[in-house]
Amino acid sequence: MHDVERDRFVAASPREIERRLSPRALLAWEGSFEATTVTEDGDATLVTATGPGISFRLRFEELADGYRYEQVGDGPFERMETRVTVTAEDEGSRVRARSRVSLALPVPLADRLGAWKRGGELDRLLDGLEGAV
Repeated sequence: MHDVERDRFVAASPREIERRLSPRALLAWEGSFEATTVTEDGDATLVTATGPGISFRLRFEELADGYRYEQVGDGPFERMETRVTVTAEDEGSRVRARSRVSLALPVPLADRLGAWKRGGELDRLLDGLEGAV
């Protein structure tokens, strides 16, 4: 399991940013998968993510300061969980994306490769969010 973290100052208030956050938006900003179905499940939102030759589910929980999501069931990861938080800073906000990832592949260094790819997805997520506000 590898940890990946990215953060960025965004010149918008936490409230402005939080209005843009949603499971569908977060997944779209990451850029690797598309949300094909979104269903509510109590306090969580279940999203079916699809990409070339793959489909899996993510469980999103809205938090007071952002979102937490993880893969549920079978998918490309042995385990993947991500937390996106927004805190006030100066005249804007600090947006932090932290992910723990382990790939479901019997290949040496697979988790490092997964962390590298996940880092790129988190960079795109922050780019997308910044562009949306």
